[in-house]
Amino acid sequence: MNWNPDRLPDRTGRTIVVTGATAGIGYFAAEQIAASGAEVVLASRSESKLRLAEASIRDQVPGASVRSVVIDLSSLDSVSRAADELRALPRVDGVLLNGGAMTGWRGAPTADGLPPILGTHVISNVRLLAGILPSLIATGEAEGVASRIVHTSTGFVSQFRLGVEDVSATPRTAIAAYTKAKTITEVFAFELDRRLRAAALPVASLVVRPGVGVDAKTPERAGIRDATTPYQRNPYTPWAQGKDTAAWAAVRALTDPTAQGGEYYAPAGRLRGLPVRVEPLPRTHTPSAELAQSVWDQLEELADVRLGLPIRR
Repeated sequence: MNWNPDRLPDRTGRTIVVTGATAGIGYFAAEQIAASGAEVVLASRSESKLRLAEASIRDQVPGASVRSVVIDLSSLDSVSRAADELRALPRVDGVLLNGGAMTGWRGAPTADGLPPILGTHVISNVRLLAGILPSLIATGEAEGVASRIVHTSTGFVSQFRLGVEDVSATPRTAIAAYTKAKTITEVFAFELDRRLRAAALPVASLVVRPGVGVDAKTPERAGIRDATTPYQRNPYTPWAQGKDTAAWAAVRALTDPTAQGGEYYAPAGRLRGLPVRVEPLPRTHTPSAELAQSVWDQLEELADVRLGLPIRR
């Protein structure tokens, strides 16, 4: 379909969860989804920042339906508590897995002894999905339309080839650690979609990458992006976009009625542009059955959960 980010499909009555929703791409995705009529559940670790984000969305979208849940992605116990709150909602139509630590890649481990980037960008998402998958299934069954799980990746996955045979092994550099975590994310996301299809469950798993979003081109929002918030310089600024437009790929994957599980959405340009469907990398989309199974098993073990979706090929 011709996608117009200024005229989103009406999502009134639906409930969408967004992690990492108090800043950057996550915030703007939540704001845009709220403008489509959906109820948005903001998920982040800071209660005070959640209140600021709620107020900002209501200021930008009069009448917006928005609520919050506290989730610390560096603590699996916190993730489980948040999942319990989300399961108590009347419905969950979709979740954007956007949050995750961007610093401390070789610093102190998470509360569960995991490498920080792996723990917050991957393992916490597996634990969260294990908790809310029953709600996503129930909503899909009740509505007759597949609920959606949208995983956030990065263009670095196509630029740098990182092995995922040993999920827990931490690369030597921050960019490599981040790229490996997102490579694992893609392998998991596509395998999840295959298993959901094999089980005939009304839930779709999709992947998006935002391109490059920079502070210099991001519109101001009180307490979200203004003089009181840190400013990050970026050498790609002349060719990049704001974090509001960097959110478009995720918003399309969550709201486009024609989007399907197993699809990948990204900016039409390498760094920016309208969101379009692109071809995923074969090495993450269709890895060997043995590798997909190994990654799946390692993630379930590290997250200490079972998703209950046996492999079917």
